[in-house]
Amino acid sequence: MPATHAYRPVIKTVAATLAGAAISSAQEAPELPPVPNPQQQYNEVFDPNLGAPELPPEPAPAPNALPPASPNMAVNLVVLLVKKGQLSQEEGLALIEQAEAEAKSAQAKVQAQAAAVAAPPKAEGEVSVNYVPQTVRNGIRDEIKQELMADAREHAWRANQAPEWTETFRPFGDIRGRYEGIFFADGNDNTGAFPNFNAINTGAPFDTSGTLFSPQYNVDQNRNRARLRARLGADIMLGEGFIAGMRVATGDSSSPVSPNQSLGGSGGDFSKYQIWLDRAFIGYDVVKEEDRELSFLLGRFDNPFFNSEVMWDDDLGFDGLAGRGRFALNDKVTVFGAAGLFPVYNTDLNFASNQPSKFESQDKWLYGAQAGIEWKITSDLKAKFGTAYYDFQNIEGELSTPFVPLGPNDAGNTDATRPSFAQRGNTYMALRNIIPTAANGFGTTNQWQYYGLATPFKVLTLTGRLDYSAYDPIQFALTGEYLKNLAFDAGDIAPKAVNNRAGAGTGVFDGGDTAWYLNFLFGRTAMDKRGDWVAGIGYRYVESDAVVDGFTDSDFGGGGTNVQGFTLGGAMALSPNVRVGLKWMSSDEVSGPPLATDTLQFDVNAKF
Repeated sequence: MPATHAYRPVIKTVAATLAGAAISSAQEAPELPPVPNPQQQYNEVFDPNLGAPELPPEPAPAPNALPPASPNMAVNLVVLLVKKGQLSQEEGLALIEQAEAEAKSAQAKVQAQAAAVAAPPKAEGEVSVNYVPQTVRNGIRDEIKQELMADAREHAWRANQAPEWTETFRPFGDIRGRYEGIFFADGNDNTGAFPNFNAINTGAPFDTSGTLFSPQYNVDQNRNRARLRARLGADIMLGEGFIAGMRVATGDSSSPVSPNQSLGGSGGDFSKYQIWLDRAFIGYDVVKEEDRELSFLLGRFDNPFFNSEVMWDDDLGFDGLAGRGRFALNDKVTVFGAAGLFPVYNTDLNFASNQPSKFESQDKWLYGAQAGIEWKITSDLKAKFGTAYYDFQNIEGELSTPFVPLGPNDAGNTDATRPSFAQRGNTYMALRNIIPTAANGFGTTNQWQYYGLATPFKVLTLTGRLDYSAYDPIQFALTGEYLKNLAFDAGDIAPKAVNNRAGAGTGVFDGGDTAWYLNFLFGRTAMDKRGDWVAGIGYRYVESDAVVDGFTDSDFGGGGTNVQGFTLGGAMALSPNVRVGLKWMSSDEVSGPPLATDTLQFDVNAKF
């Protein structure tokens, strides 16, 4: 029997021992890192392309040579058997090759089982992810970033940009809380000298033959109230130069000059408050560039004119059609202008509602135009001047045809010429030409009366502003305005005026047609960061019929005309979007019975 056959049991034993040793090594001992190749290490440090000499190659092993001493006991055992002549060299090599193959197979199975035990079972649809080196992850990240930036450039996105819909729809709003104290001086005339014509004209006509006073303004009892103003709107970019806008606001009523809501008002007991449509317009920008602009507005929009609050209250919105523009003549001078057609009042379609034969329409219109100049006098001094003309058509009252009202619901054909909203100060006239007959006791009963403005209004205004910034960030601004009602005729008004007389409706007519205003501001007027502040002082003189009392400032002197006095106030920013303000206003009547009013306002205003 050949020697190899005789030693086959030994060979099997050795193979089993070799496989077992390999399995034990895979299970118990950590896998040793491969021995690095010196040439590979050299190449990782030095670039072979630089011409560095290569290391001499390792000597190749002799053919059929046995492996050198191994840390594996089974291999050393086979080598020992060959050296002792128990196995031929060929048998030893074959045995070692076969054992190593089986050992590698067993090792692979053990590693697979160990991985299966270490990893939790995958849920349905779960994907296994192998470890990705940090360098590879950095490369993937940079590649994705480059792709996103390319896509951003293609779609004209910007860093930190809001969602796409905000490119066309831009919401905005503000909320203001206010404490207001109104304090009347001793000596005000409280004998019935201050009729509330707005209350009369917006309700049932007043019977002048009765024994009751007409509705009257408060002139002697101080009042304190908390007020709220909330507004929410949006500008809408329609493309191709078209824009639109809407805004809703609070308010005690539909007053055009005050969105303030008195807390505890509107019925009290925590009743909910009304919301009014305050702005709604469509616009078109014909040209909109840095040095020139031309645009048109249709609907209800912000005041397009440059003016003070004596002519137009800051909260007033304009109904109708307007155009405005500006054009730079050079780097120092720019001209600007605005013009518009505005319906002030449109007669009800069914006026008078309680009779089959209707009355003629009494529509009222405002035609306004303004031209001005902006002048950069020096780098620190800028000026803006404008002149405007406002022509109110049919705004004055008109005496009716003679008739006999037998009750408050009988209408006169000129009732629609009365103001649908008024504050106080303008001169008023009786609208109804009531015939004295036996039906009304020959003028002693049923004298149901409405009142209209006694004068037409064609107002010329000159407005200017100077801005000085040499002490930046402290800014200085001086605003002035002169106004005159060119249609006022005291001789024509005096015979029909029912107020603004030297006595309580009995003296000589004492109204006027002129107003002027000065206001000085200083401080960090931008108010765009915490700690910015602004302070100011102003003075105004507004005669009774210089402007329409329904559209002027609603705060000074309780709102309206026939007032004079000063304003002192300031504001401070608590953040870019929140500020507090304090204002003191002191006013007196210009003509007529005495009336002095002081007003204190403390505001907290937040915008967004």
